[in-house]
Amino acid sequence: MVPSRFARPRQLALMAAVQVCAMSVWFSASAVVPALRAEWGLSREEGILLVITVQTGFAVGAVVSAALNLADRLSPPVLIAASAALASVATAAFPACGGIRWFAVVLRFVTGFALAGVYPVGMKVVVSWFPHRRGLALGVLLGSLTLGSATPNLLVPYGWHTVLRTAALLALAAAMIAVTFVRPGPDLPPSPPWQPRYLLRMLADRRQRLVCLGYFGHMWELYALWAWLPAYVVASGLGGGPAAFVVIGVCGAFGCLAGGVLSDRSGRAVVAMAAMLASGLCGLLSYPAFGTGWLIPVLALWGVSVIADSGQFSAALAEFADPRYVGTALTAMTALGFLFSAVTIQLLPLLADDVGWRAAVPLLSAGPLLGAVAMNRLRRGRANRYRAVSSD
Repeated sequence: MVPSRFARPRQLALMAAVQVCAMSVWFSASAVVPALRAEWGLSREEGILLVITVQTGFAVGAVVSAALNLADRLSPPVLIAASAALASVATAAFPACGGIRWFAVVLRFVTGFALAGVYPVGMKVVVSWFPHRRGLALGVLLGSLTLGSATPNLLVPYGWHTVLRTAALLALAAAMIAVTFVRPGPDLPPSPPWQPRYLLRMLADRRQRLVCLGYFGHMWELYALWAWLPAYVVASGLGGGPAAFVVIGVCGAFGCLAGGVLSDRSGRAVVAMAAMLASGLCGLLSYPAFGTGWLIPVLALWGVSVIADSGQFSAALAEFADPRYVGTALTAMTALGFLFSAVTIQLLPLLADDVGWRAAVPLLSAGPLLGAVAMNRLRRGRANRYRAVSSD
């Protein structure tokens, strides 16, 4: 059945709304860590634990999903809705835990675990609707994720209870939208048999392996920057939540859309490599710009470039992977990537305690600069194959 002319943009808009609402729970606790430290008496290490537990939960959830091929064997809208509802319940319960720290950590782990069924599966739904121009479509989805992740920073002035409860309501709305309105596209393949060895096949393919390596470099930087940007801008004298929202949400959404448009024209590897080089440069420039008026344009460019490459990894992997196991491939890549992000999320504030935010943050540049090397190899490999085919 051929979809109507409005079906594709309508489903993309619905998936974007799901991502904005569901991903608001991601940084809902980390945005209010200062308030929690004051009210619950959390130590620096306990505050960090609340942040990295979400990443760890996401990684574990993604590994389970990938191992069981859930993203390819279950109905995507149902899986998204159930996952968003679970994230909503865990987030709503957080204010009621009464400062019981182990319970708070468990709730954040469950939140991350649940979101592994929202974001990667959402990418699969979008890919099923957009066999062409996937870069732009995934750019819209990633821009929505960016806005959703930044939303808690706007609510901080209203109190930490409001932040958590609002995020929980938004995640519940995401579940309702997904189960009621979201539908998989005509390019969604039939459910394949369980294939636990697909991950080994995926990593054995050079193209998919290079895409994953580039993504790991991207994730080394991205979530550590997002998680600790409010503390960084406060230390630099720029203010807190509003500045972080602009850099993460507004600049990030623009970067997602621009990266998607450019990648459909110039190629995924080229755009990803350019974005990572720009992002790595911004990290290095943050050192001399710290505490000066130059930090504002550096952070704005960083907010654009740090996420502009993200959709390109997903689009490239979807093109290289076995069509039957696209959901599994995307989920596996994000799982490993979020494990990398947990390392830098924990490391960065501890390093900042020793050497200060000014000297700590530029170390994030190592990830995108190494990731750009992987993307350059992917680009050169594809160019060589094209020349070989042309000569034949």
